[in-house]
This record gives sequence, structure tokens and C-alpha cells, in this order.
Amino acid sequence: MASVPLRTEVIRLYSRILKVGRKWQAQDINETKVERDYILEEAKLLFRKNKNLTELSEIRERLVEAEARVTMAEHYGNPYPRPVNLPKTSFTKREGKKVGKAIQKMNEMSRPVYIRSSDDAMQKDN
Repeated sequence: MASVPLRTEVIRLYSRILKVGRKWQAQDINETKVERDYILEEAKLLFRKNKNLTELSEIRERLVEAEARVTMAEHYGNPYPRPVNLPKTSFTKREGKKVGKAIQKMNEMSRPVYIRSSDDAMQKDN
């Protein structure tokens, strides 16, 4: 079970996200309902998916991700996860295990925190 201050922080963030979702105004007025629904459904899905986390470090990581996504959505006026730019060397020809592992590690380290939930969803689909 998460500590009480962490639980309070999770509930406060969830409430903030729901409030943002209810008041969201899309840049294209015709997309407002679609984007509002996306924000609310994404929040419900991810918070429910992570409700059984017990490791404090994992919970904090998810909080940082959620905070980053909300902040970026408000700043850019776009609720969807932003595309990720990988390092130039990430698409080079694999020349052996050592190089392949190094490139794979560099790719993993370069993934921004706000895209991790999307990565988790894509891995389950495969």
C-alpha cells in the first residue's frame, strides 16, 4: 500500500487530470469532444491499470509521467503523446551483440518519461 502522502498526491493528480479533461478546448473546435473523451478515457485506463502498484519508486515514476503529460498537453494544446526523436545511431546496421545491446540501451535511455505508458500498451499488442 502506498504511503498516505503519496496516495493523496495520486488522488490530487487524478482530480486535476479529470478537471482538465472536462474543461478541455481543442484548437480545432470540431475536435473538442473527441479530445475530451480521449483525456478522460486515457486517465481512467492508466490509473486503473496502475492501481495495484506497490513499489513506491514505480508509483513515483507513474506520477512523474502523468504530470509531464498533463503539463505538455496544456502547454501545446494537444492531449496526445508527442512523437519521440531517437538518436541518429539508433537505426544503424547491427554489427554484433555488443553494438546491438549498446544501441538498444541507448534507445531505452533516450525514451522520455511521458511516453512510457504508450510503450507498455504497444508491447502488450505484440
